[in-house]
Amino acid sequence: MTRAVVETQGSLGGDHQDEPAVVIKPRKGWFHLDLGVIWSYRELLYFLVWRDLKVRYRQTAIGAGWVLLQPLLTMAILTVVFGNLAKVPSDNIPYPIFCLAALLPWTMFSNSLSRGSDSVVGNANLVTKVYFPRLILPLSGVLSPLVDFAVAFVVLIGMMIWYGVVPHASIVTLPLFVLLAVCTALSVGVWLSALNVRYRDVRHTVPFLVQIWMFASPVAYPVNLVPEKWRLLYSLNPMVGVIEGFRWAILGKTSPDFKVVWVSVGVILGLLAGGVIYFKRMESKFADEV
Repeated sequence: MTRAVVETQGSLGGDHQDEPAVVIKPRKGWFHLDLGVIWSYRELLYFLVWRDLKVRYRQTAIGAGWVLLQPLLTMAILTVVFGNLAKVPSDNIPYPIFCLAALLPWTMFSNSLSRGSDSVVGNANLVTKVYFPRLILPLSGVLSPLVDFAVAFVVLIGMMIWYGVVPHASIVTLPLFVLLAVCTALSVGVWLSALNVRYRDVRHTVPFLVQIWMFASPVAYPVNLVPEKWRLLYSLNPMVGVIEGFRWAILGKTSPDFKVVWVSVGVILGLLAGGVIYFKRMESKFADEV
């Protein structure tokens, strides 16, 4: 159900004659989103994020070490293929640092997107039994990988010290690009989580989508390799602005094309607004279809 509109429907019969019946009705109209109610359920949001973290590493041999293995192994492969064999330029930055600085926001985004898109179907037992704003589900799926990101970020700092790369003053803007990565995952995740309730093909599509999306983003190569005439079209991929901004915030060697960044921001905001509206419109059908 969507945001509750509570009405008293008289008294209950039997032994509960003095207790009013409470009916929860969905809001009417496209723009009655009632996003403020999420704050009232912030403890539930915290619980869902904490539960996801506990379940993810329960009974694993290396625990949180899996957080480090994925970006480090991917970095090693990309360094060999693109850095050593293909000789892809890295803006005069050691290629492992250049690559890992992009893999951290990308890994956070891909994990957030995967968990967010499956959040409603994966919590069917909650959706069918109790009322709460369903938007909390994709939001919790998107937020839990932030903890993994924080752990992996320590490794990036350690590698920068090893290679003698000094963080730039622009690192103060890093939280903005982290927030932008979270918004990107949420903007796509709310669409896919609602679609996944009706079309279970979405669950099988997401891993393929993430794989293709990675090579369509400047993870292993800089944006300036893309021809100028295609760069504006290329920036419609919202992760282009996120990754370029993230690299600049940490390394500060080459100022990003802020036109690309702003186009990506516009795409993210458009996707997020449309996704939230679509999610809220479909919310009342979740309990029947999940």
